[in-house]
Amino acid sequence: MMALSWLLPRALPGLARPGCGRALRRAASASASAPAAPDFNSFVIRTNTCGELRSAHVGQEVTLYGWIQYQRQGLFMILRDFQGLIQVIIPQDEAHSHVKNLLSNAPVESVVRVTGIVTPRPPGQENPKMPTGDIEVKAETAEILNPCKKLPFEVKDFIKKSEALRMQYRYLDLRSFQLQYNLRLRSRVVMKMREYLCNLHGFVDIETPTLFKRTPGGAKEFLVPSREAGKFYSLPQSPQQFKQLLMVGGLDRYFQVARCYRDEGSRPDRQPEFTQIDIEMSFVDQAGIQRLVEGLLQYSWPEERGSISTPFPSMTYEEALADYGTDKPDTRFGMKIVDIGDFLQRSDIQFIQNALSYPHGTVKAICIPQGVRYLKNKNLESLKESAKSQFNQEIVEIICRPDGSLKSLLTRFLGEEQQSELVQALNMQVDDVALLAAGEQKQVCSALGSLRLETADLLEAAGLVLRDPAAFRFLWVVDFPLFLPKEENPTELESAHHPFTAPHPSDTSLLYSDPTKVRSQHYDLVLNGNEVGGGSIRIHSAEQQRFVLEKVLKEDSEVLSHLLEALELGAPPHGGIALGLDRLISLIVGAPSIRDVIAFPKSFRGRDLMGNAPNYVTSEELEPYHIQVSWPLEEKEAKKN
Repeated sequence: MMALSWLLPRALPGLARPGCGRALRRAASASASAPAAPDFNSFVIRTNTCGELRSAHVGQEVTLYGWIQYQRQGLFMILRDFQGLIQVIIPQDEAHSHVKNLLSNAPVESVVRVTGIVTPRPPGQENPKMPTGDIEVKAETAEILNPCKKLPFEVKDFIKKSEALRMQYRYLDLRSFQLQYNLRLRSRVVMKMREYLCNLHGFVDIETPTLFKRTPGGAKEFLVPSREAGKFYSLPQSPQQFKQLLMVGGLDRYFQVARCYRDEGSRPDRQPEFTQIDIEMSFVDQAGIQRLVEGLLQYSWPEERGSISTPFPSMTYEEALADYGTDKPDTRFGMKIVDIGDFLQRSDIQFIQNALSYPHGTVKAICIPQGVRYLKNKNLESLKESAKSQFNQEIVEIICRPDGSLKSLLTRFLGEEQQSELVQALNMQVDDVALLAAGEQKQVCSALGSLRLETADLLEAAGLVLRDPAAFRFLWVVDFPLFLPKEENPTELESAHHPFTAPHPSDTSLLYSDPTKVRSQHYDLVLNGNEVGGGSIRIHSAEQQRFVLEKVLKEDSEVLSHLLEALELGAPPHGGIALGLDRLISLIVGAPSIRDVIAFPKSFRGRDLMGNAPNYVTSEELEPYHIQVSWPLEEKEAKKN
């Protein structure tokens, strides 16, 4: 004990010394004060960046380095660097003929050095669209540092380029102002997150391994061969087990900007390798994690994107499915799903009566504002076909005419009073269109939830603004089921989140009697209809964890023996969350894909089009790993690729 008391103040100063709260408050105060502007010209041979020059620099001699954005008839050129543009006047006098020839003949996107004098632009020639538009630089000397050959595409944001071409020449695409902005904003947000977690709340930034072993549950993992015959590493899909083990190790508060891997192909919001803000805490409950994340996002939110208010609203999983047909609802617009089963139960409509006779039968609808005005018949037919093809769900449309009467296949079964009640139940106005579905509840809600989003796209394409692109609507979705039936075999269960999620305290006894009814301590963070984070309170009892693995999920617990043993050796209660950094940043900047906020992303099929990966390897290269390709591969083909 004597040795430990001597060690703690040195090893863990912020946790052991008296007054650590004052230290954190001082850190918070220092962080709140305006930071010094970064010095972009330290350690380099330029005097200024192109984008920083202003009228205050008039008369100064400056040395600039950058890329030629544009050149016009040997009279002037636009020089670009990461910070912006500056107009450079090419000298026309004989004394500077060498400079004129050099700059006039330099190809666009060549890298140049220019030294010259900052002067005001002539009256009337100012450019208010450029931050540097009041001044220009008269070149005195210049040097072509690296000429550029013919480009595969123009480096301009307004030039349309295929994504495949952009990714093949990603280093050129990175020169665009949009990608420069996206990546720099991402860097700023991550730095603010580090400040908040480490400086203000005592978290420890710890790297966890990316070579581990295959474990059950969750997404598919990439396998990495080792030199031991038949043995493979696995790239973990997340640091889940490691961060739990860090809590067992007494670290108390961990975070990491973590690289994660999933062998599942790409989508606009997912690719095989991605980044999470990974967080874990000991002695915490769900409310504590939520408060932490709300504060983290509020602290790190970019000023140019407005502000976000906390606390974020919360909704149960069941409420989300019932009202929006999805567990990640977009709450920026209405068109909620309305239950009209009780009302139509009194009708004589056969297909509705059939639907309501099911154990979980229901009749629900969504009301499309001004649908008659903004949607064409082909749009309505497309929506109905979508519900049929994706969900095997029939849809009936109801139109509110200018006189307030209804047009629908249902009206011949409904009297005037019943039609009026239906209009009230759906809160329909003139020219509104309702889409009605009857059947099993989950199927009906899923179909209408999908139609709600498809309809919003159609309405906005027709000119009706439903979702403010500048609005950011965060939402907590809670009380998920702990287990769900497997799609391929509904008689078996799988974890709704992952197998380490703790049951809801009120449902713990059901875990052993009826696990299908157990709610979990799992929480998702949703932003504008996109899941940007997910976490849970973890199981910290080895006995309960073993029961879940072996009895409920039918998994071999031996694969997780290291974790089970750790839980038996004094594991504290703990919980955490992971925020999808790529997805969060793409939503903040309004990018259509996470590939627009990743420096070197993979293609839709998970390929690196720039470096042509993955690629073949020769049989000699495979030999140390005791691997043989199962189909014939010619040596020349391997070398060629």
